[in-house]
Amino acid sequence: MFSPAYTITDKLLGNIKRIGILVVELNHQHYPNTVLLEFEQDARAISSHASTSIEGNPLPLTDVKKILRSKPANIRKSEQEVINYNHALTYLNDRLNKSAIILTLNFILSIQKQVTVKLIPRSNIGKLRVQPVFVNNPRTGKTVYLPPDAKDVTNLISELITFINVNKGIIDPLILAGIFHQQFVVIHPFMDGNGRTARLVTKALLTDMSLDTFNLFSFENYYNKNVTNYFTYVGVQGNYYDIYKTIDFTSWLEYFTQGLIDEFLRVQKELALKTISPKTILQPYHEKILGFIKEKGYVTDRDYAKITDRAKATRTLDFARLIELNLIKRYGMGRGTYYKLV
Repeated sequence: MFSPAYTITDKLLGNIKRIGILVVELNHQHYPNTVLLEFEQDARAISSHASTSIEGNPLPLTDVKKILRSKPANIRKSEQEVINYNHALTYLNDRLNKSAIILTLNFILSIQKQVTVKLIPRSNIGKLRVQPVFVNNPRTGKTVYLPPDAKDVTNLISELITFINVNKGIIDPLILAGIFHQQFVVIHPFMDGNGRTARLVTKALLTDMSLDTFNLFSFENYYNKNVTNYFTYVGVQGNYYDIYKTIDFTSWLEYFTQGLIDEFLRVQKELALKTISPKTILQPYHEKILGFIKEKGYVTDRDYAKITDRAKATRTLDFARLIELNLIKRYGMGRGTYYKLV
């Protein structure tokens, strides 16, 4: 059975305590929904950029934001990677809003499928690998790590999932999420999409921190600031069968938790600097529109008329204001007009 080796060092313990304090502070802060929605949109764009950039995607953040807003018809591979990751994030956030996610193999496969669709052969989408893979140094092109044989992948992933589920509520969720992240990379269970899948599933596991504003953060952002450091800490070198008994997760866990602190502080600072003005304050009737869309997926003027007593001309102005704030977007024409979140 999988039994990871790690030590609760002073640094790791200090990081965990600091994160606990930051979570409490963030949970006690309140901001208008318009600010929170803006930060949530930015977080998805930043995450989509950072996680694909780590894997070599050349698109800058400005281009990523444009792509996610416009969804171009003729899509290049680099653009498809970004769209896929953003789609997986949206799916993940929706799942988390409904209920806690139980870690299963099917859940992991569904994430890998979403990040690789239209990018790799169908035979490798949503399936554990049945062939060998090699991890190369991106600079030299030389192989630095030989993951376990395909015949052992199913058992290794099963053991990792069991370890996480059995120890939920026993081991600190930060340590569990960190261990999952590195061990998943060590196993390398897919032909492609291993890193992106690892980061997304790790995000799901981090919800056990009970952070109310979870969707405002891009935990991938820290790794992308120094990709070399990230690969150094999360990766291993050599042949899996020669080194798996000596892998120690301590250094990675210290780095991993420091990355969470860095992202918490970044968002906390940006939220504090956000000026509260009439433009960023939503009225109760605006909140009704946004709440309806979040629940149903879209809203029409007929829907809005049923939940408010505002006149038609005023309702039109309400929709126009939310469009101006880039919170909703209009689709269709005439009686077929409806609105969705941006």
